[in-house]
Amino acid sequence: MQIQSSTSSQFDVSIVIVSFNTRDVLRDCLLSVYRETGSLRVQVIVVDNASTDGSAAMVEQEFPDALLVRSEVNLGFGRANNLGFQSAGGRYIVLLNSDAFLTEGSLARAVEYMDATPGAGLGGGRLIGRDGSWQPSARKFPTILDDLFVLSGLAARFPHSRLFGRFDRTWANPMEAADVDWVPGAFSILRAHVLADVGPFDPRFFLYYEEVDLCLRIKQKGYSIWYWPDIVIVHIGGESSRQVRSLQLSQTGAQLTLWRMRSMLLYYRKHHGLSARFAMVVEAVWYWLRSQRRRWSKSPDRRASAETDLSMISIMNRAWRDTRGGRFSPEQPW
Repeated sequence: MQIQSSTSSQFDVSIVIVSFNTRDVLRDCLLSVYRETGSLRVQVIVVDNASTDGSAAMVEQEFPDALLVRSEVNLGFGRANNLGFQSAGGRYIVLLNSDAFLTEGSLARAVEYMDATPGAGLGGGRLIGRDGSWQPSARKFPTILDDLFVLSGLAARFPHSRLFGRFDRTWANPMEAADVDWVPGAFSILRAHVLADVGPFDPRFFLYYEEVDLCLRIKQKGYSIWYWPDIVIVHIGGESSRQVRSLQLSQTGAQLTLWRMRSMLLYYRKHHGLSARFAMVVEAVWYWLRSQRRRWSKSPDRRASAETDLSMISIMNRAWRDTRGGRFSPEQPW
């Protein structure tokens, strides 16, 4: 894959937006982008992941200046962005979710900060919901211990603890800029020459962990990852995921859980070898212990939750089989 370096840039920024059946929010996303271009030379690339809701036609009709790249199949997040990278001509590349919106000054500020921080390979901003609520915007690379803190609820119970709250950095002041491990893919800005150096997203990750893997490879090359709180991005995806987590494990929820577990195993195997097996065992044992505690509860809801915990173990076992212990990515789309 050829990615242009800063010496051959036609644009200041190439913004790559991946869309899968998100026509209405994609429209709002694009409107926010064009409002924020200002004096920057901006290239907008929309990669449509085989949408069936008319997203591609909407882009063609309403945003003719955008470069539309159609995929005949759903490539997932990483591979679709990789497809967009092939057309990117900017010295910086911005990844923007189709359900994320730039706020006033955010794009110009992102370019300004990257220009002023030559050691930064990638930067991110402060993600908020439409209601202004905080979303995790700068994180620590996952470890099995941190996974256990999140699963056990200790991370949520003690958010200001540097130990229990370290994965989402909930202990930190969200209004302070920081050199961090990784930032979510809802919004990030990276140097084109850094992407050319480290390579694009690992295509084995269909969904989840792809941006974690990319940020880790960027840091391994000696570049830093920065979080800048005054680059504000409105992201509605976090609101949707909070609603899903409050429900019983639906068919859609089970599918997303399977994808997350597959990607977790792929990530741990790639970067931590046999720790992939330990990561699976820890998560499975936690769900089993919790199910045993809940099944004897007097509350019908808690007893039902015990069945959900056992379902999670079944999904974990399937993810292990599907990925051959994190060594293999199943045929895509997942």
